[in-house]
Amino acid sequence: MKLNGSQILSRSLAEEGVEVIFGLPGGAIMPLYDEMHKHPMRHVLVRHEQGGAHMADGYARARRDVGVCMGTSGPGATNLVTGILNAQMDSSPVIAITVNVASSFIGTDAFQEADINGITIPVTKQNYLVRSTRDLARTVKEAFHIARTGRPGPVHIDIPKDILLGEVEFDYARTTVDLPGFQPSTEGNIVQIRKAARLIEQAERPVILAGQGVLISRAAPELKAFAERATLPVVTTLLGISGFPGTHALSAGWPGMHGFVWSSYAIDRADLVIGIGNRFDDRCCGKFSAFAPNAKIIHIDIDPAEIGKNVRVDVPIVGDVKRVLPKLIGELGEIADRLPWLRQIDEWKREYPPKKYPDDTPILYVPQVIQGLYRATRGQALVVADVGQHQMFAAQHYLFDEPDTWLTSGGLGTMGFALPAAIGAQLARPDKTVWAVAGDGCFQMTMQELAVCVVEKIPVKIAIINNAYLGMVRQWQELFWNGNYQAVDLAGPPDYIKLAEAYGIPAWRVTRPHEVQPAIGAAMAYPGPAIIEFQVAKEENVLPMVVPGTSLADVIPDTPYVPDAVGSPIAEPMAEPVALRGEVTR
Repeated sequence: MKLNGSQILSRSLAEEGVEVIFGLPGGAIMPLYDEMHKHPMRHVLVRHEQGGAHMADGYARARRDVGVCMGTSGPGATNLVTGILNAQMDSSPVIAITVNVASSFIGTDAFQEADINGITIPVTKQNYLVRSTRDLARTVKEAFHIARTGRPGPVHIDIPKDILLGEVEFDYARTTVDLPGFQPSTEGNIVQIRKAARLIEQAERPVILAGQGVLISRAAPELKAFAERATLPVVTTLLGISGFPGTHALSAGWPGMHGFVWSSYAIDRADLVIGIGNRFDDRCCGKFSAFAPNAKIIHIDIDPAEIGKNVRVDVPIVGDVKRVLPKLIGELGEIADRLPWLRQIDEWKREYPPKKYPDDTPILYVPQVIQGLYRATRGQALVVADVGQHQMFAAQHYLFDEPDTWLTSGGLGTMGFALPAAIGAQLARPDKTVWAVAGDGCFQMTMQELAVCVVEKIPVKIAIINNAYLGMVRQWQELFWNGNYQAVDLAGPPDYIKLAEAYGIPAWRVTRPHEVQPAIGAAMAYPGPAIIEFQVAKEENVLPMVVPGTSLADVIPDTPYVPDAVGSPIAEPMAEPVALRGEVTR
C-alpha cells in the first residue's frame, strides 16, 4: 500500500496508542494537519508551544506513558525546547515532533528554518532528523521504544516538509525495532543484592531515600512492602513525593534545601542510606562531600550513569526498582532492632514541627492555603505545583498517599510549568480532581493556556498564590543580598478576577484564613475550570532551609509564628465569583 509521509506518521502514532497530541500548526507542518484529523487521536490546540511541551510532560507523568507534542519549523520548534529540557531533567517520556523546511532548503537560512536537531541534541534522550519517507515508521517506533524503556526521557523527531509529502510502500506490521546497543539492565545483580541485604540486616540507623524512579517503575507497592519488612523509615526526594504514603508511620518526609529538619537529620545521622530510583542531586543532598558522613550507601537505579555520579556508593545495584526490591526482600533475614532509631526520628519531628498558624491571623499565609486545600480534597487530589516558595510550601503541607498525585518541575525548576502540566495531567486522569498551584510570577508565564481549559472543557482548578513578588528570588535577596530587592516586585496588573472573566472562568479572591475553605469548596463544586486568587503575606519566607554549600546537618529550622511579624495584606476582601458571559461545562 502506497502512502505519503503524513499518512504514515499519523498511522504510526495511532499504532503506538497515542490518544492525545498537544500542538500548534504552522506553514511547514500543514501537510500533517491535513491528514492527522482522520485518525482516532485528539488534538489539543495550545496557545504556545512551550505550553504544549509541558502538557505532554504532565500527561506522561500522570499516565506513566508517553506524551506527544508538536510544532512547526523555526520558532515553533524552538519554543518547545524549554519543555523538552524540563522533561529530560525529570525523566519524562515525551515525544516532540517538529516539521522543518524542505530538505533542499536546509542550511540556506530559509524562512522559519532552525537547526532544531542540533539544538535538541543536548536536551533529549535521543533525536532524529528523518532523511527519507521510508524511514518514518521505523523512526517513530524506535522513538517510542527509547522514550519508554529504561530511564524514560524525551525523544525529538524532526521531519523535513518534503518527507511528509513523499510517497512510499507502507506496511506497519513489518516495522520493527532493532537497537542492539540499547539494552538497559533491569534485573539487578544477585551478588550485589545479597551484599545490600547484609548491610540492611545489620544497620541500626538506616533510612531509605526514594526518588521518582519508584513512581516511574510503578513500584510504590514494592517500596511499601520493603520498608515494612525491614522496618525502614522512608525519606523521599521532591520528585519522589507520593511514592510512599505520606501518612504512613514509616514516612519520614523529604530532605534538602526546604525539606523537613527531621528528614535531613535522619540522612545525616544514618549509618546506612538506601537510595532507590533517585539521583542524589544537590538540592536534596546539600554539600556532597558532607552527605551522610557516617553511612554506607546502597544505590538502586536503572541508569548506571547516576550511580556514583555525585556521592560515593558502597553497593551499586543497576536495575529496575520494581524487579530489584522483591529480590532484596527475599534475601533479608533477621533485622536489627530499629525502635530506638524510629523514636529518635519521632523526637526530631516533635522538636521541629511545621509552622502552625492560628485560624484568625489578620493576613493569609501560604501554609494555611495548602492545609485548606488538603482538608477540602481529603488528600485525594492530583496536585501540580509550579516553582518557587509555593512549590515548597505545597510539598511541606499536603500529604500524598496515592502514587503519581504530585507533579512538579524538579530538575530544571521551570516557571510556568503548573498550568499546562495540570491540563495534560487532567486529560491523562479524568477521574481525578486536578489542582494547579502556581505563584503569581509563574502563572503569568503560561496563563494564555487558560483558553485551552475553556475550549477543551478541562476542569482544572487553579490556585494562584499571589504575594506580588517573585517570592523565592525576593527571599534570597533578603537573606543573602542584604535585603536589596531588585526586579522582583510584581505588584499591579493583571487583575486576576478580570482576567478570569475575560476567559469565561469563575474566580474568587481570598485574603483571610476563614475564606479559604468556602472558596475551595465553591471552585470544586463548579464543573469546569475555576480560579482562586489567594492574596498572601508579601514577605513570608519558606523554611527550613539548607543553604547552598552547607550540609544537611546545618539545616536552618523554621521559626515560630509571631503575630504581625509579616507585612499587611495586599488585597481587598474576598470577591464573589465573577458573572460568566458564557456557560462553561464539562
